[in-house]
Amino acid sequence: MTTEYVMPSIEHFIENFLVATDFQNPVEVKPETELSSLEEWDSLAALGVIVMFDTEFGKAISGDDLKKCATITDLYKLLG
Repeated sequence: MTTEYVMPSIEHFIENFLVATDFQNPVEVKPETELSSLEEWDSLAALGVIVMFDTEFGKAISGDDLKKCATITDLYKLLG
């Protein structure tokens, strides 16, 4: 019996992103939000996202994968 992967909604992904990055100041994040516009987007936040992909979604990504992403939607597409 094979379990088919169901991609989470982008809203669910954003919720996980906010938990993983653990920003000190509240931020509003939408699919089109540019990572570079997030004041606290740094190497520690990026590491949190890499761990999130592994633990929450069972997908391994690298720092190079993150460097290619400009927006939340770009990150989300890495799940596909």
